Amino acid sequence: MQKLYRNQGTRTVLGRLAVTASAIALVAMSVGGVFQADAGQKVLPAPLTDTDFLYDGAPPEAMVSLGRALFFDPILSGNRNISCGTCHDPARGSSDGVALSIGEGGTGFGPERRTAQGVTQRIPRNAQALWNIGAREYVSMFHDGRLEPDPHRIFQSGYWSPAREDLPEGLDTLLAAQAMFPVLSASEMAGQKGENPVATAVAEDRVGDAWDLLAARLDAVPEYRTRFRDAFPEMGDDTPVSFVQAARALAAFQTVAFRSDQSPFDSWVAGDQTALTAVQRRGFALFHGKAGCGGCHSGSLLTDHGFHAIAVPQIGPGKGHGADTGYWRASGFKDRLEDEGRYRVTFDDADLFAFRTPSLRNVALTGPWGHNGAFDDLEAMVRHHLDSVASLNAYDASAIDLLPLDRVIEPKGEGSKLLFPLLSSPQRAAFDLRDTWVHRSEALRDRIAEASQLAPVSLSDREVDALLAFLHSLTDPTAVDRSHLIPDTVPSGLPPQPVRQGARARGG
Repeated sequence: MQKLYRNQGTRTVLGRLAVTASAIALVAMSVGGVFQADAGQKVLPAPLTDTDFLYDGAPPEAMVSLGRALFFDPILSGNRNISCGTCHDPARGSSDGVALSIGEGGTGFGPERRTAQGVTQRIPRNAQALWNIGAREYVSMFHDGRLEPDPHRIFQSGYWSPAREDLPEGLDTLLAAQAMFPVLSASEMAGQKGENPVATAVAEDRVGDAWDLLAARLDAVPEYRTRFRDAFPEMGDDTPVSFVQAARALAAFQTVAFRSDQSPFDSWVAGDQTALTAVQRRGFALFHGKAGCGGCHSGSLLTDHGFHAIAVPQIGPGKGHGADTGYWRASGFKDRLEDEGRYRVTFDDADLFAFRTPSLRNVALTGPWGHNGAFDDLEAMVRHHLDSVASLNAYDASAIDLLPLDRVIEPKGEGSKLLFPLLSSPQRAAFDLRDTWVHRSEALRDRIAEASQLAPVSLSDREVDALLAFLHSLTDPTAVDRSHLIPDTVPSGLPPQPVRQGARARGG
């Protein structure tokens, strides 16, 4: 799935701010607990309502139930050993609490996840939180926006995507289209060529076959056949299950499961003047004023859905991008390690190292932060925005424990090999070199710095504290632990992934 395409230009959707253009310049003051613009207009986003979500917030119950089972069932992975919920754990902020996930070949969950023998791959970008992912305002998916609607209907599916013409029709929402792709990633869910028919189909660029193989698995499980017919009554008795239907059910479940609009901030925008503390209100004023955060983190979801380069340090294995500078000859890594972000979708120089603005809903729960999880402290992520280039240059990549030594296991058996050649013992040295190579290279680090779109901002420690207090007001108490979403069993009979928090505490 390394196909690339040229987009017709980036798009952004402005948040639903209840203001006119003249209200952009904020006066950092509070009148009756509501911040105002110089024209006296409110600058609060509109509260989230049912109509802001797919299916008006209420997908058919049978689709939601089916999607719940599919989300936590390892049957959708090539080797039947990982589910969507493994990296999007409802008890860990709908992500997994690590910078770069271990997908295929791992065991355990979150920071305790370890690799199986000989597995050395990690997903090169941070597992995105899913809060309010079923909101209608989303206009792209993934950190680089490589999946988005196709207004010109060049492809019958109606979407621009890495699958291009192979993406089937019938995907009625962008979120459903997104669900088609994690199962095709070798490092996420599919596995490696030769390990299973799905992985082999993907490796041979037969993505349609891969989806059909997974659908056939589901169709072979009697309980799934029943559930699919309940969720999609238009199916005939002899109509086989399709992966498009599975994707639609996954979207329906996520729309309900990860809706989050019960934070103190939500109460405040709905009119409760006491919902935020004085410090949090000062943080809100700074957020939309002096700190300039609201220029990108706007609207009800606190995102403009645009793409911005903010000089986040490059750590991890990267996406195989980068200019042909010959640096791999010095490093020994023939696979380029940079991640050029949105540029690899649009091929517009203005998009170099740009990534989609994340929603800040429940941001205190969704670390590590940055497109590759480079920051494991929220305050550090905030301070990076104040002087991104200085932060980039001061970043200590060696302090990030991306691959603890006990995760690297020498493969055994004739013909076994690791993805990357190891240096002399200890094995850790090779992985440290790979994971920090781009950041240690001054020339490559300068490319990231030159693309940064952030101007330096000077804030006092007290002002940073106020900003952080405001960000914590975005935490929905119901989002702290939603492990109740994880079913005790799934139709395949495989163990659901992840396990519920209580089971973890008991060592299960």
